[in-house]
Amino acid sequence: MVRKRIVLIGLVAALVIAGCKRAAAPALHANPNACGDPIGGIDSWQIATPESVGLSRAVLCPMVKWLAESKRDNVHAVLVVRHGKLVFEQYFTGADEHLGRSVGNVTFGPTVRHDERSVSKSIVALVMGIAIDRGWIKSIDAPVFSFFPEYASLATPENSRITIRDLLTMSSGIEWHEEDVPYTSPDNSEIIMDESADPLRAALSPPMEAPPGQIWNYNSGSTELLGAILNKATGKGVDQLAGSLLFAPLGITDFTWYKHTNGSPHAAGGLRLRPRDLAKIGQMILQHGSWNGTQIVPAAWIDEATAPHLMGEALFFYGYQFWLGRSLVNGQEIQWPAAVGLGGQRLFIVPSLDLVVVVNSGMYKSERQGLVALEILDRYVMRSLEEGAAAR
Repeated sequence: MVRKRIVLIGLVAALVIAGCKRAAAPALHANPNACGDPIGGIDSWQIATPESVGLSRAVLCPMVKWLAESKRDNVHAVLVVRHGKLVFEQYFTGADEHLGRSVGNVTFGPTVRHDERSVSKSIVALVMGIAIDRGWIKSIDAPVFSFFPEYASLATPENSRITIRDLLTMSSGIEWHEEDVPYTSPDNSEIIMDESADPLRAALSPPMEAPPGQIWNYNSGSTELLGAILNKATGKGVDQLAGSLLFAPLGITDFTWYKHTNGSPHAAGGLRLRPRDLAKIGQMILQHGSWNGTQIVPAAWIDEATAPHLMGEALFFYGYQFWLGRSLVNGQEIQWPAAVGLGGQRLFIVPSLDLVVVVNSGMYKSERQGLVALEILDRYVMRSLEEGAAAR
């Protein structure tokens, strides 16, 4: 059985090139002379040319050639949205996995779903914001153990102080070894949780190693607990809640969510979406939670979720299940939040530039997964903005 590699295997590697072992990726297939012309008439996206929104087509086109001819980088989709319009959309054929299970080469396109892996965590955070706004959950500072009386025997004076906020910022203080122990090891905390007959007990059982709210430590158990809290408060799984509260208002109907063996949705990394639909979520975040005049997620929650709350790994800050990074454009620092998933799944939201960039990849075992995603953003999309602005 393929172990559920649905969280970020070495999340830092996904962001800043850490040292996990790379598996060779097959050559991608696409017309190297293509240039990401969006396809109209598929959904509600408005289509425009890069030039009409201040992007340089001449800078974007070489990206397609680079990715199409790469022998080691397995990117499946790149989408760019600016000023609310889809201006660049390129798909490739490459090897892929479904929840760690190889499915061979897949020809990707606008109607093909992709594993989003830990991008799912950011979706769970958005659903939590809606639930709190509607009063189903009274406070972000509610103690976690208050939702789980069945695990009262695990409570201690120290872990009883863990709140929903601490789960959102991955600062519960629970001892958790997800990044510092290989996923091939039975001692990896996420593997222990995933293979447990009682995943929530596995998430709550480890001892405390720090006071809650002080130290960031990547912990997929935190997201599983968030999903379970949503279920306790509403009687519905996070997949159902996301479908009705978040996806339906965005016109997203074609999605699936992997389940644990006990039937509960895998909150930490089980979502599969079309790249275009992931871009819709990014645009909604860019619009402070609004879509077509409807407020889907409270604007104040969007601001909080995408603001820095803790120092994450390396140079990245961390919000509510969102990573916070930066780029340099025309000599100015441009800040952005991102939803991040194993294998090179990225949703970059760049408010100051009115920009959304989606990347889906199959680089699940490559240490280049984070580097390639950032190259797409910085070397091509951001530079396209610089050149586009200079041409005007």
